[in-house]
Amino acid sequence: MPNAHPHPAPAGRLRLAVFDSDGTLADTLPWMRSVYNDVARKHGLRTFSPEEFERHRGLHGSSLLDAAGVPLWKLPLLVRDIRRRMAAHVGPLLPFPGVPAMLRDLRAAGFQLAVVSSNSRRNVERILGPDLVPLFALFDCGASMFGKASKLRAVLRRLGVEGGEAVYLGDELRDAEAARDAGLRFAAVTWGQHHAAVLRSATPDFVFDHVEEIAPALSR
Repeated sequence: MPNAHPHPAPAGRLRLAVFDSDGTLADTLPWMRSVYNDVARKHGLRTFSPEEFERHRGLHGSSLLDAAGVPLWKLPLLVRDIRRRMAAHVGPLLPFPGVPAMLRDLRAAGFQLAVVSSNSRRNVERILGPDLVPLFALFDCGASMFGKASKLRAVLRRLGVEGGEAVYLGDELRDAEAARDAGLRFAAVTWGQHHAAVLRSATPDFVFDHVEEIAPALSR
């Protein structure tokens, strides 16, 4: 079950759920790992073994860049290359099991839904598919690695929602930091990039181990 934040949460009943995409809604991390070494070689960066990929699940975004030897100036090139490869990928890239039902349950409970992601809108919409895309009021995609907070603030403004009435759901510490910076509550999901213990260190308002927990907990 979700865990409450140890400090008082912002006032207001939740009415907006904003989602990260990769590792939160979309089961794309295995595919990203499968192409990363090829992309890294192209850009003159170090490659990773499967064991290193798993160890790096505990690293914050900036520490991960250091471990990968990625200078900040190369990061946009790397991200664009991965986005292009995903757009060209002909195989299936799907939401996690249970995501479609969870999104429909939130909408039925009166929530507005939005996405703030580092991935492109084209890729996010392709993964969600034509049945789920209409459930969302807003997509704000293409965020830089540390630029999600400004996009979250923009979502609040455009949808006319106070920060205390919104929650950002993500799988990384940088998602938690962006939510806090933008004044939203944060819900950590443990099936993506970061382990549950790492995410708990950010004192999230909610921790979800299973997709099916999300709608009942947020609707209370």
